[in-house]
Amino acid sequence: MTAPAPPSETLRATLATLLDGLPPKQATQAVDRLIATYRGATPTDTPILRDRADVAAYAAYRMPATFEAVHTALRALADTTPGWTPASHTDVGGGTGAATWAVTATWPGDRPVTVLDWSDPALTLGREIATANPALRTADWRRARIGKDLTLAPTDLVTVSYVLNELTPTDRTALVTEAATAARTVVIVEAGTPAGYARVIEARDSLVAAGFRVAAPCPHSAACPIVPGEDWCHFSARVSRSSLHRRVKGGSLPYEDEKFSYVAATRLPATPAPARVIRRPQIRKGQVLLDLCEPDEHLTRRTITKRHGDQYRTARDTDWGDSWPR
Repeated sequence: MTAPAPPSETLRATLATLLDGLPPKQATQAVDRLIATYRGATPTDTPILRDRADVAAYAAYRMPATFEAVHTALRALADTTPGWTPASHTDVGGGTGAATWAVTATWPGDRPVTVLDWSDPALTLGREIATANPALRTADWRRARIGKDLTLAPTDLVTVSYVLNELTPTDRTALVTEAATAARTVVIVEAGTPAGYARVIEARDSLVAAGFRVAAPCPHSAACPIVPGEDWCHFSARVSRSSLHRRVKGGSLPYEDEKFSYVAATRLPATPAPARVIRRPQIRKGQVLLDLCEPDEHLTRRTITKRHGDQYRTARDTDWGDSWPR
């Protein structure tokens, strides 16, 4: 029997026909507007995805990148909680459901899944796309106003990806507080920009104050040693571009790198990484330079040379965002 395709490949194949019948100019205009919105700093209390054209463009433009960013964060979480699999999942502001696909790629199997969003067109398309993923065929796609009036049912895992930027400060605080009340584990992903990092740190502080421990990326739950405004903590996920993706985004390379910031916090027993590589390793002749966030709440640079033997070989294969030692 042929093994089922990984969720990432199934998602890519499903998206390949998404813009069929949509005039190229309309798709390009929708993508350009969405790029301006997602890169902006103005919160909104109305749905960004207004109609089918917006949603189709969003799915082609953003779903592959969102999937890879969230999947990277979830794998880091899974490394710290071996043996745990979420029994239920709520995706807040989930749009077309990229994070739900990332959860199924991290922890295969069926579980109750609820996707909450305030855009009916996004929910409709997300439900259509999800028919290609057996683990999501019974998911509940529900319209909800994401903000201070949101109430979440108890769940094992809450994901909030690329949502906080769309909310007012009051709604951001209320959402994180509600997620901490409802879930055993919360994963928040934002754009890998100084502003995105600041939103993640704000959420991280709230979760720690609510009794959560940070499972990833940090090796500790104390204050982040990176000062917002001076630097920011972010990571990168490689995204394979399909021909559709290249056409919609106007790119020629077969890949792109999605920069993101994240925090995974839990009430479960967790063993964080001994240290986390927070910059792209610098490989030089006979040495590798690793910038690390350490468990003693400090940032350090370690130089691993050939004299370190196996550790040097491991360092050469270490990537940005990996734990150290691996």
